[in-house]
Amino acid sequence: MSELLTADRINEIGNLGFESPDPAALVAELVGAVDEGRVADPDDTGYALLVAVDILEQAGDLADALALATRAVAEQPDDNAYARGVRGGLLLRLGRTDEGMAELTALRPLLETDPDSMYLIDELAESGHSDTALEWLTGALDAILERTRTQQHASEDAQDEAAAMIYGLAQQRHDLREEQGLPHDEYDNLADRLRAASDHALDALDDGPATLLFWPQTEFTALLLRWPTLADSYPATWDEHRAQIERALVDASAMGGADLGVAVGTVADLAAFADSEGSDPTDEENQDEYADSLTGPDLRAWPPGRNDACWCGSGTKYKKCCLPRSRG
Repeated sequence: MSELLTADRINEIGNLGFESPDPAALVAELVGAVDEGRVADPDDTGYALLVAVDILEQAGDLADALALATRAVAEQPDDNAYARGVRGGLLLRLGRTDEGMAELTALRPLLETDPDSMYLIDELAESGHSDTALEWLTGALDAILERTRTQQHASEDAQDEAAAMIYGLAQQRHDLREEQGLPHDEYDNLADRLRAASDHALDALDDGPATLLFWPQTEFTALLLRWPTLADSYPATWDEHRAQIERALVDASAMGGADLGVAVGTVADLAAFADSEGSDPTDEENQDEYADSLTGPDLRAWPPGRNDACWCGSGTKYKKCCLPRSRG
């Protein structure tokens, strides 16, 4: 029997797909595993198809991408909002405007309840419907702010989530209006005030560095080989490591952190730093100090733009790479 398709391999294919000389072979591997029932975790079937969709979309094969997106929707009927959003965007880019708008409009209420639903705005903007994207962002802000003014939050967590959504919607709207050269309005001013308040909150925090130490894949492997005792301090795989970093940054941002980022480490540099300090390279405090010492290209701001290259170095767009990991 052919080899099972694991989640790690799906992620690897997604990273390769951006620059692979033979993207068709990667798509065939993904779709073949789905067709033959060789996806190691059946819950990853829809994910495998969406990675194939992304590769096809980057190659300009929108028709085949749409067919696989439709399959992905069917594969995960209880949790298919993201797949439906991708499908709606593809329909728009294929000129099937009525169908695409119908698909996305059905998902529009998520903008008022789901912090991860900003992909709807991406699909609209990338398909030439920025005016509609701005309309939806404004409507979602109106609705959440009205609820905040008139209703008591069910819990402190609900209040924090509403605040995080207001922040995210306002910033996304602000950035999209700025791209269009539109003058500031009331909500743009709100976005600026929220960002300034977030910066002030970070200055008041003393809970640790705003920059987290991140190991690229080859360095992560080398790190655990050189200092096996660190296996207890890090996740089992590199993919889990970068997912953990993404989630930690999302959490820090939700608590008011700004100017966040990752410090990209190397094993050789950590060893040299520890030697110079006469410290243990496996000590957590030493690693924090090492991260603080990194400068220049070793520092990557977080979050990147949703359509910019991901901070983890995969070369894939952030929205297709580490951004979805924050949902795990």
